[in-house]
Amino acid sequence: MRLTVHACVFASTLIAFFVLIGVVPALSDVEGPALSHVEGPALEQDTALLQKARELHRQSPLIDGHNDYPWELRTKADRDFAKLDMRTSLTQLHTDIARLRQGGVGGQFWSVYVPASMAGQDAVRATMEEIDTVHRMTQRYPDTFELALTADDVERIFKAGKIASLIGMEGGHSIDSSLAALRMFHRMGARYMTITHGSNTPWADSATDQPAHGGLTRFGEEVVREMNWLGMLVDLSHVSPETMEDALRVAAAPVIFSHSSARGVADHPRNVPDAILQKLPQNGGVVMVTFVGGFITPETGPYRKAEQEEQDRLRKANPGNEQAVKNGIEAWRKQHPEPTATLSQVADHIDHIRKVAGIDHIGIGSDFDGTTSLPKGLENVSTYPNLTAELLRRKYSDQDIKKILGLNVLRAMRGAEKVSARLRAERPASPALIEQMDKKN
Repeated sequence: MRLTVHACVFASTLIAFFVLIGVVPALSDVEGPALSHVEGPALEQDTALLQKARELHRQSPLIDGHNDYPWELRTKADRDFAKLDMRTSLTQLHTDIARLRQGGVGGQFWSVYVPASMAGQDAVRATMEEIDTVHRMTQRYPDTFELALTADDVERIFKAGKIASLIGMEGGHSIDSSLAALRMFHRMGARYMTITHGSNTPWADSATDQPAHGGLTRFGEEVVREMNWLGMLVDLSHVSPETMEDALRVAAAPVIFSHSSARGVADHPRNVPDAILQKLPQNGGVVMVTFVGGFITPETGPYRKAEQEEQDRLRKANPGNEQAVKNGIEAWRKQHPEPTATLSQVADHIDHIRKVAGIDHIGIGSDFDGTTSLPKGLENVSTYPNLTAELLRRKYSDQDIKKILGLNVLRAMRGAEKVSARLRAERPASPALIEQMDKKN
């Protein structure tokens, strides 16, 4: 529908009035604003929804499960905050302090990711450096960030007007198959560990690698038990469905998926199958819905199938020439762009998880600064209220939205803390070694 000239003038005047009295920020203050596309009668309703969304963020903490700013600082600035100062406008990234404030972020799990190709002691050292980055960040910007180690810390820091900063390890390769390393990382502040990243570990299968173990090995099960003993959340993003099944069978505390969505909506191996969603109520776990475009759009499945068929064709036409296959698939991707996701589709994933697992098992895990493919309207950390407004539009209650924003993951954290207290009273730290538990016959 096109607006008449008079209607356009009226709409512009109305927006200017709201900006003047402080009901909404100027459109130039927020990237990707929800109101920029609104026309006619919907304008007033959307303005009210966005205003209410921001109020909910002020009342209850939005806790995002995954942000890769530390890795961006490493690769783009040699871990030097002076080169990518979060107090400045970092338009080349998704994250800076001003936009975190605009987005109403109350808590953030900062990913201390290192690539799975960085194995052994190199991975351990690099993970320590990434954890050091988060500690230095909270020290450099003490008026904005404070390190959080418990659910109570998160709530206290949020009430003080700061952003609770938690540490999440992305990939079991970071511990080099050592429970001692796992325990030391916990002492450094790590509060979740993703069991695998894109490749298998020696003790667990990844969602995006060829199966090697059929899920968790015996030592992998011991890793889950030791994480429960520590009070460290077991993160099942990136793992195979078999690893999910095994972890849920072994875990005594709630698990999380720090940045995954629903496979019943978008058939991507990084998403959570319905069979796993159905098990979450018994465990108490939380799926923190991601914004990664390839995991969101339902067109992902057919696109990946066509891409695989082209890759198979190229391999058949160029036997033994992987460079030709690589060049060919890159050319194919340029001719066949990946489907674009929408904010509405992100909300569809939330709807689906609510239907299958229930409202108590949904969170938010954007993967900002860890992807280049994001839905329109969710382009950076300033845009979370757009999604909250969409949930309001879909008639989610205030309390249900607060659960999604952060109360559910706080409950999971408290569950892990309670289980840890019980297990520590029952037994000491595990002395298990992978060489003993996973002996090869």
